[in-house]
Amino acid sequence: MSGIRVLVVDDDPLVRAGLTMMLDGADGVAVVGEAADGEAVPAALDAHPTDIVLMDIRMPRVNGIVATQRVRARPRPPEVIVLTTFDSDENVLRALRAGASGFLLKDAPPAEIADAVRRVAAGEPILSPRVTRRLMDRAAIEAGAYDKARAALRALSAREHEVALAVGEGRPNAEIAERLFVSVATVKAHITRILTKLELGNRTQIALLMHDAGLC
Repeated sequence: MSGIRVLVVDDDPLVRAGLTMMLDGADGVAVVGEAADGEAVPAALDAHPTDIVLMDIRMPRVNGIVATQRVRARPRPPEVIVLTTFDSDENVLRALRAGASGFLLKDAPPAEIADAVRRVAAGEPILSPRVTRRLMDRAAIEAGAYDKARAALRALSAREHEVALAVGEGRPNAEIAERLFVSVATVKAHITRILTKLELGNRTQIALLMHDAGLC
């Protein structure tokens, strides 16, 4: 199977069928499997090597937030893009904190969904700072998040802090490299070190931490 391998997870069979039809027709993308509930995701991933999971948030038994946590805890996990019908849904923020790389509205145009899959597979962000800030403004941030974020950032070097800030601003690697006068490979190396030092799973969690710290 060539292309970016996608697993579609949604409890609505019509939504699964629509997403599968849409993505199978997209250049460089291939749907390798489907699951009707978060409970079925581990078995589906065992059966089908996957690069991206499109994960519904609201599902019976095991919801998309718990399922995302389980997916991201796997060795060499696939990336997760959560699906929702409301961009104001506070559960979106919980899913991002659980390790999702971004979110999409289920009624997004087919080209936008396919583009998001390609961008996440390439390690680029799909969340704009405006959307992230709006989500965080509408959701109650846990007590002490600001102090925790500020304390965590002290572990970073000055250059790593610059890179983290640029990630929080939603800038792709190429733009960060141009801004800091370094190579894209150097930016990727900095991001890897930031993730390791801060014990985070992906760049979206770096962005959330920068927002918690009040820097973006």
